[in-house]
This record gives sequence, structure tokens and C-alpha cells, in this order.
Amino acid sequence: MQDPVIFFDGVCNLCNASINYVIDHDPKGYFKLCAIQSEKGEDFLKNYNLTPKEVKTVILFENNRLYTRSVAALKIAKRLKGPVKLTWIFILVPRFLRDPVYNYIARNRYRWFGKREQCRVPTPEIRNRFI
Repeated sequence: MQDPVIFFDGVCNLCNASINYVIDHDPKGYFKLCAIQSEKGEDFLKNYNLTPKEVKTVILFENNRLYTRSVAALKIAKRLKGPVKLTWIFILVPRFLRDPVYNYIARNRYRWFGKREQCRVPTPEIRNRFI
């Protein structure tokens, strides 16, 4: 993979809302997007001996490195347009403090925000953003 790719839970409403935000605030299309439940998402996870059911985090694959949890979220935010870019300052907070907050939200995301029966289907206008 050449482009940075965000792997996300395609049935999670919070994750899909976050991906919509990325699409809206990444006008140059820096990030490519991939649902972990898609064929390409599952193939990627197999390289790391993971399955979609085991993944409870957003994954950013950038410069041949894998980032998860709060680091992935902050690295994504840093590249976006608008005030969300300012959240990068939280990288100064030690990961052992950031990740439990991330994990708490991740554990409760379906209960708080709901989930879809199937992954989103990208519209023709944004299909080129998805792998």
C-alpha cells in the first residue's frame, strides 16, 4: 500500500460518522479508507493474524507502520483541516492515560451509537477514497 489507509469498523455508527468527518475534512484525499469487514480489510488483518471480531480499534497504516487506538486517532486528526487538528496536542499526554479513555469508548460504541447490519456502500462521488 502506498497511500495511508484508515481501517475502521464498517458496521459501527460512531466509526462511520468519524469516517464521514475524515472525508469532509480531508479534501485532498490524503487518506484511503477500508472497512475491516471488507475483503481487503480482512486480507490486511490476516497479515497481522487478526480477524475483524478481534479488532476493537481504528487502525492507521502509514509509511509502512501500523498505529492503533489513540495514536491512530491523533495522527489522523493531525492531517485533517479545521479545529480537530488541534487535538494533536494530546499526543503529549502519555499513552497509558490516553488509551484507557479510547478503550472505554470503543467498548461501549455499539451500545451508545448503535450498529448497522452491514458495512456502508460508498457513493460514486467518494468511491475512489475506498480500497
